[in-house]
Amino acid sequence: VNNCIPEVTIHPSTLTTQGGGNLTFTCLVTGVPTPTIRWRTEHLQSNWTLQQGIWGSTLELVLHMRNVSSGDNLHNLTCEAENRAGMGEAMVQLDIEFPVRILFLKDPEPQHHWCFPFAVDSNPPASIKWLYNNTTLVETLYTYTELIRDAADGSVQHGCLFLNKPTHLNNGNYTLIVENKLGRDQAMVNGKFMDNPFDPFDPEGIIPVLTDDPTAPTNQSTEPEKLESRVFGVSVAVGLAVFTCTFLLIMVVVINKCGQHSKFGIHRSSVLGTEDDLAVSLRFMNFGASPPSSDVNTLDSGLSSFVENPQYFCGIIKDKDMCECVQHIKRKDIVLKWELGEGAFGKVYLAECANLCPDTDKMLVAIKTLKVANESTRQDFQREAELLTVLQHEHIVRFYGVCTDGEPLAMVFEYMRHGDLNRFLRVHGPDARILDEMKVPPMGQLTLPQMLHIAAQISSGMVYLASLHFVHRDLATRNCLVGEGLVVKIGDFGMSRDIYSTDYYRVGGRTMLPIRWMPPESIMYRKFTTESDIWSFGVVLWEIFTYGKQPWYQLSNSEAIECITQGRELERPRACPKEVHLLMQGCWQREPQQRLVIKDIYSRLVALVKNPPVYLDILE
Repeated sequence: VNNCIPEVTIHPSTLTTQGGGNLTFTCLVTGVPTPTIRWRTEHLQSNWTLQQGIWGSTLELVLHMRNVSSGDNLHNLTCEAENRAGMGEAMVQLDIEFPVRILFLKDPEPQHHWCFPFAVDSNPPASIKWLYNNTTLVETLYTYTELIRDAADGSVQHGCLFLNKPTHLNNGNYTLIVENKLGRDQAMVNGKFMDNPFDPFDPEGIIPVLTDDPTAPTNQSTEPEKLESRVFGVSVAVGLAVFTCTFLLIMVVVINKCGQHSKFGIHRSSVLGTEDDLAVSLRFMNFGASPPSSDVNTLDSGLSSFVENPQYFCGIIKDKDMCECVQHIKRKDIVLKWELGEGAFGKVYLAECANLCPDTDKMLVAIKTLKVANESTRQDFQREAELLTVLQHEHIVRFYGVCTDGEPLAMVFEYMRHGDLNRFLRVHGPDARILDEMKVPPMGQLTLPQMLHIAAQISSGMVYLASLHFVHRDLATRNCLVGEGLVVKIGDFGMSRDIYSTDYYRVGGRTMLPIRWMPPESIMYRKFTTESDIWSFGVVLWEIFTYGKQPWYQLSNSEAIECITQGRELERPRACPKEVHLLMQGCWQREPQQRLVIKDIYSRLVALVKNPPVYLDILE
């Protein structure tokens, strides 16, 4: 055999030692012609040496590690061999044990529950327990520890001690104690949740107790009167509170019936259909809004350049006799897991939500919180939720409802596990390795039928939006999300403008425009229509078939503007069949009225999904 791809094995395949010890691994390689061998040592923190040898047709390269460090657990240890026939590799996961240590224990943070964030590093994993004021803390449904193991952090475990609606009775010292077979560590933090609400003059919450002790000081003779007065005052206050709550509850039930104005339950027809409402429409999902300035952190950002669509709600309201109110989700039913990211309007969390659907006990959701909650943003939040409730389509990210009982205000969306489509394309493209995107377990490079399937789903969502006379204005793969089973939906959580800031061009100091996705009339005259969305969809097709490349990536923003306004087109991607390139060109007609209609685009993509081209006509 003249050409034989190297076969690589590592001996031993697993080996455990403690920090400060020594490890030795032997890489054994066969192949024709004789391959070159190397250990990937760039991530090693330990001291190491190499020793090379040969046994018949088998090459060996021995790696000796001295005084090993626990930080080496973060990376697989890889041996590579290469000859002209190809490359082979093998890897082993280092298992270096070390005593547990607490990386941090922070003051409590007000989330949906109060949370004491902490991080612990240990191998083997450590046991965790808490003391409250030096007494063992018994965990319950209302006080519990939750760990989040992140593979990217190796042996580090992040977590929270959650307290559900703590009061002054929960004030005190909380001690975290962690222990594994090699060591023990502890840290303490003070939790102050609220003052005693029952007695502002007695911060410790101590109410004097009557006593018959004859040795008590004579000035205590007035204490029964004070106590009686205090008890009477508390009784009156409690009685008034109960009456007030009952009255308010009755008023809320009466007012909050569908069709009547309430704080967060307004009949659609009472608020929808005005241009002011369109101006705040769907900014939480990044529908129809210009990207906000990086220094604008309120819900008012991105309002200045909305497109007026007076017919937007006509198709929604007609033939609907029954109203649909925004669903309200109780804060106690939401358990945050970890932060997914942060956008201009607030943070986004992965959470577990109970009682959301009748056929499921708990489900994962994405929680988007509102950073600033003044009266204006609350009103915008309310109208936003009503508009999002209207949008119901299998290829629009699903909006479940709002959580308004407490701060921060939050919106609840379905969780799309694989994140935004642009990154998904790069992870599953030919350049994933050079982009260092291999940390996510890939399903392999996307095939032509899969790319067509993705494009068809986005076009389906755009058909729906167009039927509502709704102009998206920022359609791009970064603003689509990917779920299980290669399900793709339009809509993101407001983080793409921070992550993909280079996709936007700042105009006039504040406004930021996605000019690489915009047609000439939108760049030159700020005119956005359904036809301008068609142009953007053509660019989305180009993104899909280039595995997530940036349009005009070889040009600066000003050069890209010049090319677009002068009528130049993006080149046909190498992985793109002729039929799809014709669709792109149909989207990029200079005259808006000459562009393809989204319904026709969807029909042609569905036909291609059912009968994909049998070959790629790359050179025509």
